[in-house]
Amino acid sequence: MNTRPWYILPAIVMAQLLGTSTWFAGNAILPALQEQWLLPSSAVAGLTNSIQLGFIVGALLFGLMALSDRISPRILFFICASGTALFNLLIAFWGSDLASLLFLRFCGGLMLAGVYPVGMKIATGWYPEGLGLALGYLVGALALGTSSGHLFASFQFENWHFVIYMTSACALIGGLIVFFGVPDGPALHKGAPLRFRDMLKAFKHKPLRASAGGYFGHMWELYAVLALAPLWLSAWQDLTHVEFNISLWSFYIIAMGGLGCVIGGYASLLFGSRKVASFMLCCSGVCCLLSPLIFNFSFIWVILFWTVWGITVVADSPQFSALSAQTAPKEVIGSALTMITAIGFTITMVATQLTAMLLAVVPVEWVMLLLAPGPVLGLLSLYKLKKIQPDL
Repeated sequence: MNTRPWYILPAIVMAQLLGTSTWFAGNAILPALQEQWLLPSSAVAGLTNSIQLGFIVGALLFGLMALSDRISPRILFFICASGTALFNLLIAFWGSDLASLLFLRFCGGLMLAGVYPVGMKIATGWYPEGLGLALGYLVGALALGTSSGHLFASFQFENWHFVIYMTSACALIGGLIVFFGVPDGPALHKGAPLRFRDMLKAFKHKPLRASAGGYFGHMWELYAVLALAPLWLSAWQDLTHVEFNISLWSFYIIAMGGLGCVIGGYASLLFGSRKVASFMLCCSGVCCLLSPLIFNFSFIWVILFWTVWGITVVADSPQFSALSAQTAPKEVIGSALTMITAIGFTITMVATQLTAMLLAVVPVEWVMLLLAPGPVLGLLSLYKLKKIQPDL
């Protein structure tokens, strides 16, 4: 008999959405800070990578200390959601230059390592079956949550502090939802702490290595696209002089990834995670190649193009999570997933930094071509996975 309350998944999804709202808050206020603090456009790399680095360090530390096993996941989620809200809020009160901003973004990233992955663990405690669909909703919530900074910026208040206040409040509310509304699930189990010998064993496992290769190709493209989308739209607006709300459309593009994750989650029930991931990766790779061409099209075609790219660039994320969980040796699954996540986010930092450096000499629409090798290599890895485990 299923005694799971009906509201559990909606509560976790809402908490994940609100708890990750600070992720792109720094990017959302970048246009205002460029005017106020005289920051260059290349600062987008620092703002994106500082929180990514914090997330990587946090994920490794949490894994080494097995925090989500030592502390109730709902309590850890609340503490970390409150922490990222606090460090985000300090930007408005303590931030005065790029260095202080990057430090606070790094600290916020540390705390997010206890929000996004721990939210996934909470979900596994309640949904041991049908996890692929649940992950689709959760990663969709992540995409929508990370875009909320751009939504608040689209209101175009003169003071950028409004974005900081709102995203911090959302993160705190997300933590409270889990703390008071989502008890630990009946299927929650303790995983093994992060061990480096387990990482080596996982790396030698061919199915996992092929799955991880696809994920790494996906990550080369993902965050660079999300970080550069507002700059692409701004450059197109400067060229065409068409007036539109860049922050609002940036929110729309990133939020479309949430829809893509849900669509991909249902599609995976019919076709399997590998096929869905391959299709989405192929579509987003084509978008990389079409970027310079679409730059010369009208507004409606630009929005249609970015709608497709926004959906497909994120939609394969939950499918790669499912593939990694399915292909990892069960005795080392915790260490394997931590290792893959850390490497994936490190790859996003390299891609974002390289593309930001190129912005000084190459138009943004052409810079996107640098991201195309990621989907290509990812598809090749998924083809290898098909040969090894065709049933996935």
